[in-house]
Amino acid sequence: MLVIDQLSVSYGAIKAVREVSLRVEKGEIVALLGPNGAGKTSLISAIIGLVPASGGRVVLDGVDITRRRTEDIVRLGATVTPEGRHIFADLSVGQNLRLGAATRRDRDGIAADTERMLAMFPILRERFASRAQTLSGGEQQQLAIARSMMSRPKLLMLDEPSLGLAPKLVEQIFGLITELRTQGLTLLVVEQNAYDALAMADRAYIMNSGRLQFSGRSEELLASDDLMELYLGTGTGVHAGAAS
Repeated sequence: MLVIDQLSVSYGAIKAVREVSLRVEKGEIVALLGPNGAGKTSLISAIIGLVPASGGRVVLDGVDITRRRTEDIVRLGATVTPEGRHIFADLSVGQNLRLGAATRRDRDGIAADTERMLAMFPILRERFASRAQTLSGGEQQQLAIARSMMSRPKLLMLDEPSLGLAPKLVEQIFGLITELRTQGLTLLVVEQNAYDALAMADRAYIMNSGRLQFSGRSEELLASDDLMELYLGTGTGVHAGAAS
């Protein structure tokens, strides 16, 4: 589904991502973990075309998307729900959803997908005409994910979906992510909430200082206090404390 080969991202003299290679297979949930400043968001931004890659390549479903425009990448089947949600606060819930389908022209399909999102996220039906800024943090995260889903992605990338949410809402959002996978979606999830992300994901990659430090099955990392301590600064006794 997604193949990243020796990808690098630079901001002037600063190398944010250094020759990172990873894969996400169809139907997987893959967690991308690491502390602040590790390069996770820069990597996601380069995949979706928001920042240029300074080296390497990105292949989506057999198509090289390394230097494609973001809107073209979305049409090809990848989208991202950004850190901090970035909803349009002054627009209604319905208007936010329609913006998620901006690359599409199939009006009947858009209407059908809007109804599907409202069935999947009942609170959005209740608040359909309300300004997005009136939603709670958890409701805004649901709106951000639903908006991303309106482009009919094959690959959904989520950047810190649990950020700023209470533990009960984190559990709800992670349950939603697992449910999306059962619907055939492939997911790459950037998270600092290490334990919950690993409990949900099939595999994990860990970044630090722009480089990959670990890749493997999630259960391998969860089962090893040494690995948790070495790569994430936590052991099984303090799972709730993700790297920061």
